[in-house]
Amino acid sequence: MASGNGSNDLPSFERIVADYGPLISRIAMTYEADPNLREDLVQQILLAVWQALPSFRADASLKTFIARIAQNRAISYVAREVRRPPTAEVSETIEADEPNPEETAIHSNEREALIAATQRLPLPQRQVIFMVLEGFDYAEIAETLEIAPNALALRLSRAKAALKSAMERGQ
Repeated sequence: MASGNGSNDLPSFERIVADYGPLISRIAMTYEADPNLREDLVQQILLAVWQALPSFRADASLKTFIARIAQNRAISYVAREVRRPPTAEVSETIEADEPNPEETAIHSNEREALIAATQRLPLPQRQVIFMVLEGFDYAEIAETLEIAPNALALRLSRAKAALKSAMERGQ
């Protein structure tokens, strides 16, 4: 069922949640380690997507449109949370996305180390690494983050170097 947006035949919100919910969850995980707070952030992002859908003009892909909303909402969320005193410690476990427990166990340490190293990067570097890992192309990343391609290349280069160094140190 498509929504009636004139020339924009968008999928239903339920279809958008089904198709892009995992992407939104992973964006939220980039900004919030606590599972309960992360779920709240996901809900905030979904609400923002729902509210913004009528303004979608197909200038970019729906995936990029949703990712930009999610990034912006997550940044606003982090800015609000920074002003609050800390109430919980960062969780040391990462929820498994994979249904196979054996595969999850094999890849868990590597995945946790990569996520932990990524979460310690400065926010601009964390954003580009996340989007590369999500399969966004450079043009989509630059558009979503509203930065110039050369700034993206520099940010990505620095992020990769920082991640490589952190992973080699075992942090």
